[in-house]
Amino acid sequence: MDWMALASTLAGGAIATVSAGYLDRRRWRRDRIDQRTEARRALYGDYLAALSQARLTFSRLSRDTGASDTERGKAAWDAFDPCSGFRHQMTISAPGTVVAPSEELYRILRDLRNAMAEGLLLEDGAYAEHRVRYDAALDALRAAMRDDLEAGP
Repeated sequence: MDWMALASTLAGGAIATVSAGYLDRRRWRRDRIDQRTEARRALYGDYLAALSQARLTFSRLSRDTGASDTERGKAAWDAFDPCSGFRHQMTISAPGTVVAPSEELYRILRDLRNAMAEGLLLEDGAYAEHRVRYDAALDALRAAMRDDLEAGP
């Protein structure tokens, strides 16, 4: 009878140890997924903010008819610079379903930057075309980000 109690104790201890290890592993995986999701959420927000800030600067530049070409070019490039760092972070941190629209929006905004540096103004028809392309690409990127973060509609 003493052997039976010892065997039961050992079996119970083994089951408890294995189940505790299993639960700890599941909790670790869930925490790791939550950390990755939160890191992407922060990156997405920072990237969208940088894109938005650049876009707002371009909007102001498009109305500034008194600025020299040199001033406009420097302002456009300076406004766009932060987007490049976030772009590279996106390529290594986001899934392909987000990277593709991110790259498309980056290229569209880069084209707008170049046009602004060359003297594009609000009353030019090309400005409206750039704006329409940018807005459509921004909507696509936001939708991809929301899908990735499972944020709902």
